[in-house]
Amino acid sequence: MNVGRRMSHPVITVQPNTPITKVHELLTHEKIQQTPVVKNGKMVGIVSENDILKAYPSPVTSLSVWEITSLLEKITVNDIMVKKVLTVNEDTPIEEAARRMVDNQISSLPVVRGDELVGIITKSDLFRIMFEMLGALKPGVRFSVLLPNQPGQIAQLTQAIYEKGGTILALSTFEGDSSANGLVTVKVDGIGQAELKKLVEPRVIKLLDICTD
Repeated sequence: MNVGRRMSHPVITVQPNTPITKVHELLTHEKIQQTPVVKNGKMVGIVSENDILKAYPSPVTSLSVWEITSLLEKITVNDIMVKKVLTVNEDTPIEEAARRMVDNQISSLPVVRGDELVGIITKSDLFRIMFEMLGALKPGVRFSVLLPNQPGQIAQLTQAIYEKGGTILALSTFEGDSSANGLVTVKVDGIGQAELKKLVEPRVIKLLDICTD
C-alpha cells in the first residue's frame, strides 16, 4: 500500500505571515498538531503546536496580559516554522513513511507531487491502517500464535481454517521471540472461539492469546 491511498487531503495550510495566535486557534479548532506553510502555491515550511508554545512567554513573565497579546500578534509563522521539511510522495510505501516518522520523531509527513503539496500522512492515518490490518472494526475471533520461520507454515494454518468453514478477516505478521519463529495474528469469522482453539493449537509452536471481539 502506498501513501497516496491513505494520505489526508485536501491539506489545511497557513501562510508565512499568519500570526501564531491565529495558527494556534486553527490547530485547536481542527484538532491537528501541525500544518504545512505555503507561499505562492509552494510549501516553504511546517509549523507545529509545539513550535508555537515555545514562542509563548514563560508563565512567570512580568509582562501584562496586554503586553503579551501585543507581543504574540507580532510573531508570525515565518519566525518559528521549520524550513527543512521531510516529505514523501504518493508512491512511497506506507511502511517507509512510518519508518521516517519513527526515525525522526515526527508525527506527520507532507506528501508532494513535484513542488505541489497534495496531502499529508499522519500518525492518526497510520493508526487507522493498523486497525484495518488487525480487523479491529469487524466482529470475530482474534488469536496470536508463534509459528516456525519455515516455508508454508502460514498456508497450512489458513488452509485448516478454510476447511473448517472459517473466513479470515485479517492476518498480520510480526517478529517472534527469536529468528527461528514469527508471531502471526489472525482474525476469523465463522468458527467459535473454543473450536478455533482446538484447531489452531496442534499446528503452532504456541497459542499466545485468543479472544472474541
